[in-house]
Amino acid sequence: MIKINQLKLNINHTKEDLEHKIAKTLKVSKEQILSYKIAKRSLDARKKNDILYIYSIEVEVKDEKKIVDRCKNQNVIIAKKMVYQTVKDGTESMKHRPVIVGSGPAGLFCALKLAEDGFKPIVIERGEDVDKRVATVNAFWKDNKLNPESNVQFGEGGAGTFSDGKLNTLVKDVTGRNTEVLRIFVEYGAPDEILYLNKPHIGTDRLCGVVKAMRNRIIQLGGEVRFNTKLTDIHFDNDKLTSIEVNGNENITCEVLVLAIGHSARDTFEMLYKKQFDISAKPFAIGVRMEHPQDLISYSQYGDSYTALPAAEYKVTHQTSNGRGVYYFCMFTGGFVLNASSQEERLVVNGMNNYDRAEKNANSAIIVTVNPEDFDGDTPLAGMEFQRKWESLAYKEGKGKVPVQLFCDFEANRPSTEFGSMTPNLKGEYTLANIRNCLPDYVCQSIIEGVHAFDKKIQGFDKPDAIMLGVETRTSSPIKMRRNETFESNIAGVYPCGEGAGYAGGITSAAMDGIKVYEMIVHKYKSLY
Repeated sequence: MIKINQLKLNINHTKEDLEHKIAKTLKVSKEQILSYKIAKRSLDARKKNDILYIYSIEVEVKDEKKIVDRCKNQNVIIAKKMVYQTVKDGTESMKHRPVIVGSGPAGLFCALKLAEDGFKPIVIERGEDVDKRVATVNAFWKDNKLNPESNVQFGEGGAGTFSDGKLNTLVKDVTGRNTEVLRIFVEYGAPDEILYLNKPHIGTDRLCGVVKAMRNRIIQLGGEVRFNTKLTDIHFDNDKLTSIEVNGNENITCEVLVLAIGHSARDTFEMLYKKQFDISAKPFAIGVRMEHPQDLISYSQYGDSYTALPAAEYKVTHQTSNGRGVYYFCMFTGGFVLNASSQEERLVVNGMNNYDRAEKNANSAIIVTVNPEDFDGDTPLAGMEFQRKWESLAYKEGKGKVPVQLFCDFEANRPSTEFGSMTPNLKGEYTLANIRNCLPDYVCQSIIEGVHAFDKKIQGFDKPDAIMLGVETRTSSPIKMRRNETFESNIAGVYPCGEGAGYAGGITSAAMDGIKVYEMIVHKYKSLY
């Protein structure tokens, strides 16, 4: 297989143009090309009058080495195929089925891999299956009555189900795990394009079907998936796992427990702390969701060509005068802001979009780094309590609804009373308010300085009537669970995993961490069946 890198074409090119460019680059006829596939596609918009698609293409031809040598082009090489492989050399006998807590990407991928190897895992999920969960969440957005056990944070698919299905990650894929995650997503119904797009996404509307298909496969392979089943206790003897308690009244004997609990499982964090698991507080970031017209963002990024291109994204960061880092997080082109609350009388927002990214507003979190030194107290759960404090104030400020404010009013520290040229694109009820009352002042000042700095990169970013919605506090887990070289906690047999344990930051990295934990399990244990 030959790989062509940095193959550039204009934004209006056709399939025939691409095929002609491949043949010309390899100095062969089209008839000599046996097959080809897109390995990666990205957009180069640095020159707005000359925006280009940049491809990496894998091409099958005869006499590959001869053709590569003849091209004398550093961008034409023999492709090195990235193939994911696992060493399954476990020798210990597992007396009981492994239990995975949580059906987000970390738990789901770990369970699927274990099921494929004959371990018949038991997956427990405190929330509902995805179909019931969607109905519950839609009802919450309509009537503002929260189900604390099944919501935007809890339920089949995890928090990422009500997001974008964003699959980009900064994790270096030297093992092929990232490629394996994308391959599995496509196998279970995600669009093929996620295999090559530079910033792949599935979309909330499609991701629901994907996670359901993965769950059904786990069951087909002998696994068990139990919804409305919450981990309430962990039992161990001589620092070795013996069993767990679920729903406060049922024991499940096990010697392998994967804790893929997500970053919002605060009652579980408290239980783990009381049981003396090795936990520490970690930095994260808090702030607001900020909405702009999608056309404004796209025009700023692409110029007059924006109507011929997909909705534009942005990346913005700034180091403030007070020493804080302020940056964008989880940007949604053509998307929604949503009430993502999971606790009574506490309010948090997030974003989401569907596959088509066709909504009128763009939004992202504009957030500021906070550290354990900012928290009240020095316990491992101080960061969690810090989140709770500001979420409670947001609930109070909005009287149970999402507090919304124009940027000019946020800067002036006054409540908003009317909208300007745009209105929120929000899932859930909202009210005009003053978000300054539900964030630390150093965070607010950092956001203000950052937004003005971002306007130098994206014209109109600091427009006075841009909309801010509060608060965003669940950017990552407030804790980290220690795990050793075999990925076990200080209690043998318990494997902290994914974003909630502090080892991931998004769907792809969480799924990859689930695969890492699976690898450790099959390196130690042989299959039950």
